[in-house]
Amino acid sequence: MHSRVAGVRTAWRVEDDGDFFCASCGGDRCYQRLSGRRRLTLLGLPVLPRGAAEPVVECVACRGRFPLAVLRQPTTTRLTALLRDAVHTVALAMLATAGNPDAAVPVRRGAVEAVRAAGFADCTEERLLTLRAALGAFGPEQVEHEVRRALSALAPHLAGQGRESLLLHGARIALTDGPYRTSELAMLSIVGEALRIGPVDTERLLATAALSA
Repeated sequence: MHSRVAGVRTAWRVEDDGDFFCASCGGDRCYQRLSGRRRLTLLGLPVLPRGAAEPVVECVACRGRFPLAVLRQPTTTRLTALLRDAVHTVALAMLATAGNPDAAVPVRRGAVEAVRAAGFADCTEERLLTLRAALGAFGPEQVEHEVRRALSALAPHLAGQGRESLLLHGARIALTDGPYRTSELAMLSIVGEALRIGPVDTERLLATAALSA
């Protein structure tokens, strides 16, 4: 009876909306970001303010409510795009460290196959070589910068197996024309570091890839 007479209610207001990954639905959904003000009610009527409520994210589909931190998790669509870009960047980096691109035909083909498998079905050697030349014109520092930028954005959202798989993509490209070059090992070490894989695990994975090549 007491709860029917007095209580605290929150009046919510929509502040923003967009797409997010809803853990309850298990997929990408629309959301509304809500801010609220709490009020003491008497007989259903608001009488006294009780301050602001913590803002929440509400799924439009299931009406589940979540803390704002869920918006830092990329949507499935965004995660797929990040993964494609990461594979593309690693392939370009390995191509850039392969020496003369005209002589490294197996590396070129391995890079194209990796990029196509990642979702760029229309990728060609010519297109990769053009991008490689544009990236290489800025020097090795720019290549390293692009690798770290692409992989650092993705790494927090991948499980260990996914991060290792991405490193192995680069390793397989490097091994298409024989044992690792010094420049390739240096770049693969950068890839491993950007993916938050420790040096010991990076060395182990690269050695395993070389044995199975």
